[in-house]
Amino acid sequence: MTSDVTPHLKPVPTPGPTEAVDSALADLSEGEKNWGRLTLAERRALLERVHALTTAHAQEWVTAAASIKKLDASSTLVGEEWLSGPYSFLNGLGTVAHTLAALEAGSSPLAGATFGTAPGGRTTVSVLPLNIFERLLLNGFTAEVWLKPGIDRATAQRTAGLAQLDPTRTAGIGVVLGAGNITSIAPLDALYELIAFNRVVALKLNPIMDPLLPVFEKVLAPLVDIGALRLLTGGADVGTYLVQHDRVDHVHMTGSAITHDAIVFGPGPDGAARKAANDPILTKEISSELGGVSPTIVLPGEWSRADIEFQAEHIATQRLHNSGYNCVASQVVVLSSEWKQRDEFVAALRTALDRAPARAPYYPGSDKRVSDATATYPSAERLGERGGRVLITDLNPGEYAPLLQTEYFAPVMGIIELPYSGAAFAAKAVQAANEEFTGTLGINIIGTPGTIKGLGEKFDTMLADLRYGTIAVNAWTAIGFLTAAATWGAFPGHTVDDVQSGIGIVHNALLIDGAERTVVRGPFRPMPRSLINGELSISPKPPWFVTNKTAASTGKLLTAFAGAPSWSKLPAIFASALRG
Repeated sequence: MTSDVTPHLKPVPTPGPTEAVDSALADLSEGEKNWGRLTLAERRALLERVHALTTAHAQEWVTAAASIKKLDASSTLVGEEWLSGPYSFLNGLGTVAHTLAALEAGSSPLAGATFGTAPGGRTTVSVLPLNIFERLLLNGFTAEVWLKPGIDRATAQRTAGLAQLDPTRTAGIGVVLGAGNITSIAPLDALYELIAFNRVVALKLNPIMDPLLPVFEKVLAPLVDIGALRLLTGGADVGTYLVQHDRVDHVHMTGSAITHDAIVFGPGPDGAARKAANDPILTKEISSELGGVSPTIVLPGEWSRADIEFQAEHIATQRLHNSGYNCVASQVVVLSSEWKQRDEFVAALRTALDRAPARAPYYPGSDKRVSDATATYPSAERLGERGGRVLITDLNPGEYAPLLQTEYFAPVMGIIELPYSGAAFAAKAVQAANEEFTGTLGINIIGTPGTIKGLGEKFDTMLADLRYGTIAVNAWTAIGFLTAAATWGAFPGHTVDDVQSGIGIVHNALLIDGAERTVVRGPFRPMPRSLINGELSISPKPPWFVTNKTAASTGKLLTAFAGAPSWSKLPAIFASALRG
């Protein structure tokens, strides 16, 4: 029998948010020493372990992602989660490991790279394809990193490697505030902090992504075990305490410019006043990727009916992938009002937006942003099964501004028109994109090979004149995101008080120094029409198209291939892709 005077034991309290942050940062302070002692070979071995764990837990990753996105397990749209989740992270890990191996051997990561030139005294570096497998799996797609003017090949080869050129020299603790939309962003950004800057990382997940914490704990365990990484969860209070902490040396975030300004200057009217005075409360360095309003410029030309339908699906994908919750989702189509096929193209785009697979909105505030768009533009069309998609057309030039300056981050797409044709249209479209649109993250250009060839040097000048971090020609800029060796971020030059699409770059798995932008190119037509029309590409409808019927199976097969490349896996990938 127990005495009634036995003292009651008090339960051990669960650590609060500040205690969890303090503990994580204390661990990282010690972990920085461990990281600094690791050789390049040891770092590469760690990443290879993370790579193997990501492969082993890829299905868990996608299952968690699909639950976050409210996708049925049988939906073809689950393919988005394979490609933008474990597939992207595996490619990043694999390419960084290749880079470390080159440095370990005393070579440059760019020793065998293909270099070229671009207008304005720029040197270019080919980053897609990097091997025979990429040449086959992404046939017809290429990507180049353009270096800032004046950086030559020898300089690029000598400086490639960034912080890994001196791996013993660490740079403190970096905070990564993870994104709430694409599941590979947070781990990829943490990887870049570790490798490009030699900073150990406190990675705080966006609350939307909390269901992925158990998966990340498994796949990132090798980095956690040595003290190079700590995973944190929580709301804005945790994030604020974390970024302001004395132990933190650098902050990187993915999100909106509004969130960036609240972190740097504080919220509300006081924050706005401090921003106006350029008086930040966050005095440590911050880098960021913040999105913006992405345009798609359609160059007028002679298109077949099949061309119009395919490119309408292409542009609908640029808007509706991940339900429009992408920083680089196309929001505005720029057309020539003099294009003879303008009406036919707009009708096809309307149909593509209307018939794309239905999906539930999962990102907070989406419905309000859709309502805001229709309130601003009462004549906008409501499309889709639930009427949750918006198409804004037939505007007068005086009505363009809200559409070009508000990132709706929802399935809202608008069309603006310029009264020019040919080279004059191209030049005016560039001027509008540079001067009237908010943000500089990405821009798409679509035109027939004949139209582009007809522009000649003026097209190259067009690319050089665009002030965007990623430019896609007959492709979507998201291919730049998927390409591990490409750079990802805003065009250089933004500041904390005028941040636009952000400051700095990520991904860049070859650790190129002095990058200015990435230019991606793809085929105008899918196979077999590409071959019939003289394009040297055997790529069918890409698996990232929202209308691809085998996107899920192809995405899963591609992820398994990225986990363990093998010639024997190619036939199944090709067979699935061709059925798409």
